[in-house]
Amino acid sequence: MTPAGQQIANIGAGEQRKRVVFGVAALVVGALIAVLLVAVHAPMLWRLPLILVFYAGALGFFQSRDKT
Repeated sequence: MTPAGQQIANIGAGEQRKRVVFGVAALVVGALIAVLLVAVHAPMLWRLPLILVFYAGALGFFQSRDKT
């Protein structure tokens, strides 16, 4: 039994690396696309799907950090 507040990682170092690389890559791609859409004065509706890209990037990064 583990003490209260202590977490046990359920993924290995390789999988953590994959998730952090995916997270950072998704955030960078999302930022580049956002800058491009702002530069060409694209309507806000065209920028809205970027929420999914940023969500996926954050999810990968935070899963890696929490080792889940």
